[in-house]
Amino acid sequence: MKNVVITGSSRGIGFELVNLFNKNNYNVIALSRNLSSISKLNLNNVSTFSTDLSDSSSINKAVKFINNKFSSVDILINNAGKLINKPFIETTKQDFISVYSVNVFGLAELVKLLLPSFSDTSHIINISSIGGIAGSSKFPGLSAYSSSKAALNVLTEMLYEEFKTSGPVVNTLALGAVQTEMLEEAFPGYKAPLSSAEMANYIYDFSIKGHKYYNGKILPVSISNP
Repeated sequence: MKNVVITGSSRGIGFELVNLFNKNNYNVIALSRNLSSISKLNLNNVSTFSTDLSDSSSINKAVKFINNKFSSVDILINNAGKLINKPFIETTKQDFISVYSVNVFGLAELVKLLLPSFSDTSHIINISSIGGIAGSSKFPGLSAYSSSKAALNVLTEMLYEEFKTSGPVVNTLALGAVQTEMLEEAFPGYKAPLSSAEMANYIYDFSIKGHKYYNGKILPVSISNP
């Protein structure tokens, strides 16, 4: 049984991914600030740990928990994200810091601390946004979110450069709109073309096969043309 770590697992795509991996007999550690939705399912192959990616102490505790459970990590899906929808003129420095703390800084810290647990075939999948790709259509109000995802995209390319001979494999999926709770909170009433379950199925397949075909790539997953 292979070992999988998923962040942002309490709802949306992350929640669906935990269920998919459990159903297919992977060992899963689900990280999220609120884990009640996962814990109450009593899934046989899933362990949970409350983690705040904006807090270094919380990340360190999570990594110790992972290391106690797993001798190695085969798949890490960095799905956790923070989105603030606010006009740029109203967006504060603290807004930028809070978004980057989850979407970039915390993610980088988690990857760094888990490096000893990865093999040359381990696969890190960073969940980004089509809005973080240069030249793509942008939503107004997402200056902090979209710029943080652009930073994540370049971070993926840098991690590839540093670990391309030793592993792990690192790729980013830049998602278009998906009907998640986070999207509904930011854009009430907006209807995305894909459900969380549909996107989770795609990410699941990519996470177990994509490392054979891609490394250091930013892959758009959107039915619209950027």
